[in-house]
Amino acid sequence: MAYKISDSCISCGSCAEGCPVGAISQGDTQYNIDADACIDCGSCAGTCPVGAISEA
Repeated sequence: MAYKISDSCISCGSCAEGCPVGAISQGDTQYNIDADACIDCGSCAGTCPVGAISEA
């Protein structure tokens, strides 16, 4: 099950930097996780300063 980024995202980019497979990219209003590329490691959730990332 892939992780998802909620509307609480502040677009700081820390999640994208922490993703070992590059599954996170900047969207129009916030960062997005490519569910097909996500390997469920949880690295992104641990780096988010506002807790905007959770398991989908």
